[in-house]
Amino acid sequence: MFNKEDKETRSGFVAVVGRPNAGKSTLLNHLAGEKLAMVSKKAQATRKRMNIIVMHGKTQIIFVDTPGLHEKEKLLNQFMMEEALKAIGDSDLILFLAPASDSVDEYVKFLSLIENRTAAHLIILTKMDTIPQEKLLNKLGEYQKYQDYFEAIIPFSVKKKVGKEALLNEISRHLPQHPWLFDPELMTTENIRDIYKELIRESIFENLSDEIPYESDVLISRIEESEVLDRVYATIVVEKEMQKRMIVGRKGEGIKRVGIVARKVMENFSQKKIFLDLHVAVRKGWSKNRASLEELGYQF
Repeated sequence: MFNKEDKETRSGFVAVVGRPNAGKSTLLNHLAGEKLAMVSKKAQATRKRMNIIVMHGKTQIIFVDTPGLHEKEKLLNQFMMEEALKAIGDSDLILFLAPASDSVDEYVKFLSLIENRTAAHLIILTKMDTIPQEKLLNKLGEYQKYQDYFEAIIPFSVKKKVGKEALLNEISRHLPQHPWLFDPELMTTENIRDIYKELIRESIFENLSDEIPYESDVLISRIEESEVLDRVYATIVVEKEMQKRMIVGRKGEGIKRVGIVARKVMENFSQKKIFLDLHVAVRKGWSKNRASLEELGYQF
């Protein structure tokens, strides 16, 4: 533990949950002021928990980014749902993200999930800039009948930069007085291998067609680090030969595009030059096979 000798310091874990594409990763990158969490317009892009550390005055907030709350039968989906539930169970506070255009039904489902949990929660009404002011006020009114369940409801817009200070203040108020748990210079507890993996995976999601991303993942075989250059050797794993052909593309154009974009964001993150050696492999049914999932880093 990183000790900070000050009785006024606060520290705690804050689970960030909501349906797929509720804006969790976008919110966290905005609060951290750094691109750490994977952002994609495609649903269920986030697959594992990720800790993102934000300092706010004398409070150290450890946000836990989670997969979207959903129900599907695939083993990978089951793992993702368990990740979200573990984050809820282990946290001092929960943020439930609700896009302003959503019905309150998603919130009602969330309440049933936390029925036996003790942590308090806040509702963060995201994407408030996407609806007219009158509809926003009506939506706030719809949530008021559940006011006995939540501590506060905070409208938020990353695009308009509205709500950041109010949100961080409210979170700080609900966290326990405690020495900081990590060095305040840290922004995440993730290792460089996992961060590079997510940045490559994000590039796949954003640069290839809809048929590819969900059944693809990234396995990093090794990283050779130096002060000015990281050499990263990685394999994109897919389930079908057809998917491999689509990723590689005509004359290798697809994988080249993925590699160029991934390398740029990896360099922005690491502030180093990146050499990225990228290949594609087919592993039939990997998303339904426990051994394959564990090799790719999904520990049950």
